[in-house]
Amino acid sequence: MIFLIYHTKNMSRESQLFEPFGILGLEPGASDSEIKKAYRRLSIQYHPDKNPDPEANKYFVESIAKAYQALTDPLSRENFEKYGHPDGRQGYTMGIALPQFILNMNGESGGILLLCTVGLCILLPLVIASIYLWRSSKYTGNHVKLQTRQAYFELLQPSLTPSKVMDIFIRAAEYAEISVRKSDDESLQKLFMSVKSELNLDPKKLKQEEAKFWKKHPATIKTELLIQKQLTRESSVLSPTLQRDFRHVLEFAPRLLEDLIKMAVIPRNEQGRGWLRPALGVMELSQCIVQAVPLSARKSSSEDIAPFLQLPHFNESIAKSIALQVKSFQKFQELSLAERSKLLREVVSLSETDVQDIEKVLEMIPSLKINVTCKTEGEEGIQEGDIMTVQAWITLKRPNGLIGAIPHSPYFPFHKEENFWVLLADSNHVWFFQKVKFMDEAGAIAAASNTITETMEPLGASVKETNDAVKEAVEKVKSGSRLVMGRLLAPGEGTYNLTCFCLSDTWIGCDQKTSLKVEVLKRTRDVEGENAEEGLEEEDDEIEEEDYESEYSEDEEDKKRGSKKKVNKESSSEESGSDEE
Repeated sequence: MIFLIYHTKNMSRESQLFEPFGILGLEPGASDSEIKKAYRRLSIQYHPDKNPDPEANKYFVESIAKAYQALTDPLSRENFEKYGHPDGRQGYTMGIALPQFILNMNGESGGILLLCTVGLCILLPLVIASIYLWRSSKYTGNHVKLQTRQAYFELLQPSLTPSKVMDIFIRAAEYAEISVRKSDDESLQKLFMSVKSELNLDPKKLKQEEAKFWKKHPATIKTELLIQKQLTRESSVLSPTLQRDFRHVLEFAPRLLEDLIKMAVIPRNEQGRGWLRPALGVMELSQCIVQAVPLSARKSSSEDIAPFLQLPHFNESIAKSIALQVKSFQKFQELSLAERSKLLREVVSLSETDVQDIEKVLEMIPSLKINVTCKTEGEEGIQEGDIMTVQAWITLKRPNGLIGAIPHSPYFPFHKEENFWVLLADSNHVWFFQKVKFMDEAGAIAAASNTITETMEPLGASVKETNDAVKEAVEKVKSGSRLVMGRLLAPGEGTYNLTCFCLSDTWIGCDQKTSLKVEVLKRTRDVEGENAEEGLEEEDDEIEEEDYESEYSEDEEDKKRGSKKKVNKESSSEESGSDEE
């Protein structure tokens, strides 16, 4: 670099213009005879036959001869007069727009230009790449710290109850960075007293529980109290400094909750199963944070009042009064407009304007329907070790006719899109999971078309059959359905009672589930391959093909005879062949 700076600084920068009259020692406009005389005179002095000096030869060829040709050749003279050069139009001179003070440094800007080039072309990309790699080493693709993901993975337990999910959620590394000021002590004490009933403290050991609570990390204490303030809808009483921390906590909440549910359903055992109970708890917490509903409202009484609290103008007393009349939120939705209006005006004395506000939100709350199947593509029945295909169509309907919509969440201070999670699980093990969005119809159409095509082509379906299936899938997507598909390894022989959940991370009371019974048969399709590995002859393989067909007979006795012949074949392949005949 030092050498380049020195060379650039000392290199010649003089640019000499081509002046044929000046080279021949003539004034512009000289006659042809004067040009010839000057050329002869200079030839005697610089021609190679007269002067053996190489520099003289070079000057004669590059300057004198070229100047004479430019002034005597009509075409060259025309080019010179038009373009200033005997060879015609020359290339453009390109430059870089730089500040004028750099260009006015009397020839000393070469080093600066070189330094700018090195800085912009080498150092700046290196700095950007370093920052990107540093961030990549600390964050996941969802902009969640790897330290947070590791903590979530280690702290989650299979039997974790929904009430304990909060304790895991607030352990995020993002929340540990919240500043805790001495001036916040009094405010946090008041916050604690206002949300004390929501902290799951044991009333029998209240003093010990309080002391244990205040022994937590200060940032963790502050985070939990601010989230509880969101759930109780009392954030307006916070001081300006706590308001900033409050917004910071809620800004990170959606992505942290999404990462937390992924850590709950991620495969944990040899069969590749996740945990259902923690996942349900995470979805419950997410719904409560977005809709600002206390966790205690979901368990406090026999009436489920939590869905009512997401409606405008509803508080806990109004929700209890309405729940006593209609028993459930679903029945409240099924009432006619007139019946619902009458109930709200007579029972809880709401105005007509309040009733209209409630109706607008009810029209936005979705209803879900699940249609799920589980099978082995191209085969009859599912056998242990098969690759099962799980296919689920999730259909969303709203009273207002919209498919994708921004949810009503007036107490959540940030933009929040509604997401749905599809979980296929048994008692407490998640077999399959996927996130579903209804906002992007074009993306859903492309995904469904590609999935249907990739599924049908290996089965030998014709082009017409594939196109018809794709058209049907596209129509379903346009009507409000989304395709969810995945592949699983079939477990051991037996009957499995599964449940397919469709859970919302935004709305309370719209979650749906449906039962699915999966029967896995004993493995029979790879008998031929197993016997071939044991060293049987080709004749035995041909007999095995006949056994393969007999084992698919609908008659149970034929299946039993087929299995017996398989056992006998290990002792005598000839006996097995004769039995089959």
